[in-house]
Amino acid sequence: MTDNSQKKKNITIETDDNFSKKTDEQEPVESGAPSEKKQSNETKNAKPVEEQLEDAKQEIVQEHDQLLRMSAEFENYKKRMNRQMEDFRKYANETLLKDLLSVVDNLERALNTSGENTGESMPVCLFEGVEMTLNEILKILTRYNVTPIESLGKPFDPVFHEAVMQEESEDQPENMVINEFQKGYLIHDRLLRPSMVVVSKTKS
Repeated sequence: MTDNSQKKKNITIETDDNFSKKTDEQEPVESGAPSEKKQSNETKNAKPVEEQLEDAKQEIVQEHDQLLRMSAEFENYKKRMNRQMEDFRKYANETLLKDLLSVVDNLERALNTSGENTGESMPVCLFEGVEMTLNEILKILTRYNVTPIESLGKPFDPVFHEAVMQEESEDQPENMVINEFQKGYLIHDRLLRPSMVVVSKTKS
């Protein structure tokens, strides 16, 4: 009995030793394998220095072009605003000056109607006073670059003339201004008021 029990003990010991040996013989875990793979992937994905330098140069060129475009747009904006301010200064008094034209018309009409018989219809001193007032207003209009439109004897131009009627004429060709009911004016190069004219036509 003792021999058998000793044999069993020996067997169990041997099996335990074998188990420990097997466990000891397992392959060791490679602790550095994932980091090495990660580094290898990063080296594959990384661009060469020359390509990075070329990309940086392209970005600089694009930003420089964008800066030039923005600078050009800003200069155009400044010029446009300057033109608008200049136009505002030139035509700021347009409405007031246009209202003054009716006063000029009345003064001219008074001088024309009384010019034929000055002594009867209007005293000389009053005539001279009206004439002086008219001249002063015309000076003010000239100071603000308001000039009359010369229409008589000129071809009819719908930009500057407004045809009130047509008359047959033997002396003038067709579409010529032969009479003027109301004088037109310009302010700088803009029409302030058109001329009301009579246009010639050939006899039927």
